Amino acid sequence: MINLIKLKEEIVIPKGKVPYKRGYTHSKERGREETVICSMCGSRVPRWKCIVVRRGFRITDPAILKEVGRRNIHTSSEKQYVCPKCARFHNIVKKR
Repeated sequence: MINLIKLKEEIVIPKGKVPYKRGYTHSKERGREETVICSMCGSRVPRWKCIVVRRGFRITDPAILKEVGRRNIHTSSEKQYVCPKCARFHNIVKKR
């Protein structure tokens, strides 16, 4: 069943749904939180709205892994903050 918002008696607008779910609720108790820069578009977004993505270097070739050994490989990963607009555009977040 679709949730509907009634404006007065004659106008009915369907209620929109967010295509992703954040496991975070922003409240007054947290105070003013800092803003971060989106890694994709460069816009400033509140940290609680961002989606965190880890990007890094991985070796997927099994021949190289066999030669070098897994213990000798040090891969780095970078924590990136992505705004909701870019996350939808770059398919980081899928619609339900």
